[in-house]
Amino acid sequence: MPPWIRRHPKTVLSLLIIITAALAVGWHWGLASTPAAQWRTAPVTHGDVEDVVTALGTLEPQDYVDVGAQVSGQLTELYVDVGDSVEQGQLLAEIDASVQKSRVEAGQAELDALRAQREQRQAELELARQQYQRQQRLHDADATSDDAYQTARSSFEVTRAQIAVLQAQIRQKEASVEGDRTTLGYARIYAPRAGTIVSLEAREGQTLNANQTTPTLMRIADLSTMTVSTQVSEADVDRLAPGMPVYFHTLGNDQVRYDSTLRQVLPTPEVVNNVVLYTAEFDVDNDDGRLMSGMTAQTFFVVQSAEDALSVPVAAVTRTEPGQAHVRVLDDQGRSQTREVTVGFDNRVRAVILDGLAEGDSVILGPATGQAAEGGDSGRRRGLL
Repeated sequence: MPPWIRRHPKTVLSLLIIITAALAVGWHWGLASTPAAQWRTAPVTHGDVEDVVTALGTLEPQDYVDVGAQVSGQLTELYVDVGDSVEQGQLLAEIDASVQKSRVEAGQAELDALRAQREQRQAELELARQQYQRQQRLHDADATSDDAYQTARSSFEVTRAQIAVLQAQIRQKEASVEGDRTTLGYARIYAPRAGTIVSLEAREGQTLNANQTTPTLMRIADLSTMTVSTQVSEADVDRLAPGMPVYFHTLGNDQVRYDSTLRQVLPTPEVVNNVVLYTAEFDVDNDDGRLMSGMTAQTFFVVQSAEDALSVPVAAVTRTEPGQAHVRVLDDQGRSQTREVTVGFDNRVRAVILDGLAEGDSVILGPATGQAAEGGDSGRRRGLL
């Protein structure tokens, strides 16, 4: 360090402060007087701005039912195909019911035999009643033995008890036959609801085994209302709320927009490749049938939106405090000016401006291509000078 600096430190410090201030003033004057062509600018525009959460979803019918077989056997007739519209109660298929039919016939024969036995016992009961009544009159007149009287009475009581047993057996067999008839009816499969056949899981000639699991024959779905199930990352799920607006496009036609509202966010996540995803669901009308099961939907959940609002690119805004910021604009002479503005929200691309700017103002995004490096070099040259 030169000796004169050690002898006059305050003088040196004052000189440094003066030089720094001069450089700052010169830099500011240089910014203000920089030609407009050296700045990247963007106009303040009117338009719709949305803050959205995006996700991919899959379309499925909101309401459907899987039609199964309750009896085993060979599928002999199939009356519908995929894409057919069916009405509730319409015959869909038939299963070979030979075994079930034989069981019903055998049960009916046993029931007829029991009813015949009951008629026989009722005739025997009438005879036993008459003999018992005769023996009772003779016994009262001391005209018969006690043994004959007791035998007649016992025969009457036994016959009546046998009829009671037969009555119980008949009721049991009637219930069994009724169950067999119901099972036989299951061989004819009817549509439980109206809808469209969206899948077939069985073919004519296929043998069905309903003893272990219920075979699924087909699925009937109501395609008038579709449900969109989307996978939303845990980073964005906190921004979703039931009832918020949502819209989507199908991958095959991004020109048509479908609007709806979020119905629910399922609480249980799914982990895919160590990424936690939550399922968000909403419904959409499909009266024209253009939406089909399995379609992929590009979905947009609208967190905030503003219609016909003033907005600028986010790169032009420097935030100072919540809701407040400043931007640099070009005046009529092409000079840079700092202006305080009130900011609404931004979607990471554009920021909504509530106050401080007018449509058509030009905001500065930064130096034009190559100007930043050139300005840095000239600054260093001025410092060296």
